[in-house]
Amino acid sequence: MKKACLTIIISILSLTMFAQTKVGDAILPNKLNAESSELLLNGSGIREKLWFDLYACGLYLQNKTTNGPQIATADQPMAIHMEILSSLLSKKKLLGALKSGIEKTNSKKTVLEITPKLNTFLNFIDNEISTGDKYRITYTPSTGTSLYVNDIKKGTIDGLNFKTAMFNIWLANDSVDNDLKKELLGS
Repeated sequence: MKKACLTIIISILSLTMFAQTKVGDAILPNKLNAESSELLLNGSGIREKLWFDLYACGLYLQNKTTNGPQIATADQPMAIHMEILSSLLSKKKLLGALKSGIEKTNSKKTVLEITPKLNTFLNFIDNEISTGDKYRITYTPSTGTSLYVNDIKKGTIDGLNFKTAMFNIWLANDSVDNDLKKELLGS
């Protein structure tokens, strides 16, 4: 009986271990549910600045792929999941990074078109950031781009153009961090 119980416990622990991926000090799930879609971890990595690990990041898709610009423009469910690793990343710095990331990876025309939506989205980040916080940007074609903070939905922005601009931060040819992009794309 003891052997049977021990075997069951080991089996459960093994399944649990393989259902997650360790990225720096964070543990990311290998699957996410986005409304009615199950998303798989495509790749993961760490956003660094001056040798400091700021956040662990995972890209979640329905099917794995390595084409960043194609992912960013796809009208399919997907998510970027970030876990904050450093107290150096404040709310002000994250808001600035998202805004400058949009500006760097999108045309001036696109930035002008989405600025009102971007301002609304940035206002969803209403609390100071703490180490261990989890931010998830999820896109579903029928709903739009939603921000979740620690699994609490903060709001949604409609439109594929906004989603594309947001995901370009990590996936465009001129992404803000090419090393992180390669890790998210599994290449």
